Amino acid sequence: MLAVSHSANALTIGDSHELGFILPSGPSGGQSTYVDHLVGMALGAIDIANGQIYFRSNNAFNPLAAAVQVTSGIGTSINLGTGGVYMYLLANYAGFGSEVWYVGDLHGMITIPGLGGGCLLTKWSLFRAGVPGVPDGGTTIMLLGMGLATLSMGRSFLKR
Repeated sequence: MLAVSHSANALTIGDSHELGFILPSGPSGGQSTYVDHLVGMALGAIDIANGQIYFRSNNAFNPLAAAVQVTSGIGTSINLGTGGVYMYLLANYAGFGSEVWYVGDLHGMITIPGLGGGCLLTKWSLFRAGVPGVPDGGTTIMLLGMGLATLSMGRSFLKR
């Protein structure tokens, strides 16, 4: 059986891929927190948290995983690759807010609006699915090394 994924030419504000909308347009850092909050909301819900107002769309997507920011850029053309690489796309519109789309079923080149509510697109960010709070491989290796060094020092101390 063949799996079919959608190849979209353009996403629009409020379309069938909309996960939600955030007011005001949040700062560049910590955007995974904003996407994760939308992911955890009930369909059609409105919430206030993290200094933002969240509007969750009525569009249901499965599965929805925690977001890990991968890359960001400017401009309206975005390459999603071969598909399944990215889960979410957040676009910041200065003075309007941030639109979040589910893109887990899309691939290839897409476009997003250059204007949202009459305000210019300032930046977009792509997110992959991930597990929040899990350290990266470098941190894990460093912690393991520190633990082994501590054990080694403790062992030599106890032998004296």
